[in-house]
Amino acid sequence: MIDNKDSKKRYRVDHLIEAHAETLDKAAGEALLAQMDELLKNDDFNGLRDLIIANNIKCSVSGTLNWTDVRQFNLMFSTQLGSVSDESSEIYLRPETAQGIFVNFLNVQKTGRMKIPFGIAQVGKAFRNEIVARQFVFRMREFEQMEMQFFIRPGTQKEWYEYWKEERMKWHLGLGISKEKYRFHDHVKLAFYADAACDIEYDFPIGFKEVEGIHSRTDHDLGRHQQFSGKKMQYFDPEINQNYVPYVIETSIGLDRTVLLVLSEAYKEEDLSKDGKEDSRVVLSFPPKLAPVKLAVFPLTKKMVCLNWPRELMADCKQDFYCFYEEKDAIGKRYRRRDAIGTPFCVTIDHQTKEDGTVTIRHRDSMEQERIPMSSVRELVRQAIR
Repeated sequence: MIDNKDSKKRYRVDHLIEAHAETLDKAAGEALLAQMDELLKNDDFNGLRDLIIANNIKCSVSGTLNWTDVRQFNLMFSTQLGSVSDESSEIYLRPETAQGIFVNFLNVQKTGRMKIPFGIAQVGKAFRNEIVARQFVFRMREFEQMEMQFFIRPGTQKEWYEYWKEERMKWHLGLGISKEKYRFHDHVKLAFYADAACDIEYDFPIGFKEVEGIHSRTDHDLGRHQQFSGKKMQYFDPEINQNYVPYVIETSIGLDRTVLLVLSEAYKEEDLSKDGKEDSRVVLSFPPKLAPVKLAVFPLTKKMVCLNWPRELMADCKQDFYCFYEEKDAIGKRYRRRDAIGTPFCVTIDHQTKEDGTVTIRHRDSMEQERIPMSSVRELVRQAIR
């Protein structure tokens, strides 16, 4: 971290330099980040301060270059346990969710009769001592992580590391987001126990930022637990007739950041002006399988409310996916409200429904409308959300 002496504002050095790099052209920005990575790799704190001053990176509040020295800080979030605050009562909240997986490795392996390779995944809260919580939910001190520890035979970590890089990217692309919006970023400075590490970065409105980390952690976690607990964390591999402490490939993705990623990709402001008449809409173009509400059911008029068709359609669909019913306001206003929260399909029940059993279904992204049998609505939506 580094402080500005005039504004008393504190920054994380890497975030300060990264923010400045985004204001430069691509080549200059990449060159600056490469210099920063090399200095971080060597723990050259004086060099980092010199880099900030040489590139005229000023405090956003004071506009000056009056910087303190760069200091190391603890990313772990500390608090006090008990009613008396002293040094002995200081504890740290977990900075990641993986500890429970390693502690319970043998329980899961033996009760589940699991054979290596296999993985254990979980979702949970983690805490980091961020200097500045910023950029909406991107950087917070309390956040949700989705992690998987994949246990493998020693010596196979390189192959599994490449496998999980590919599989995790497939998962991201499965969100309906183009490949151009993602990139891999290999770590320049590895943790002392790791032999490979990279991030999956997404092109947010604030630039490419990390969403998920993939790490080859060797046997450090289980090995250290075995060393200090005195309990063997070994696995007997019947295929090679040998005991060993498994190696681990970790994938760790921020749940809050993934939600922000999906929102950033989906949010659009569209100009619908036509023939001199101004019009616009805000739409969340979620892939149908990610949309919180899949289908909205609208009776066209109050007379349609008295009939049983809207309720019948809701009853037919709500067991398979989440539906929403609304009868207030003009149909155009109802469509706009559903566009703004990303509902992919709206069905309107009107006078023609009584004649031939068809309804009007409206597609959110194209705003096209078509007549289909009311009995076909559920299957159409089910196909779209698979």
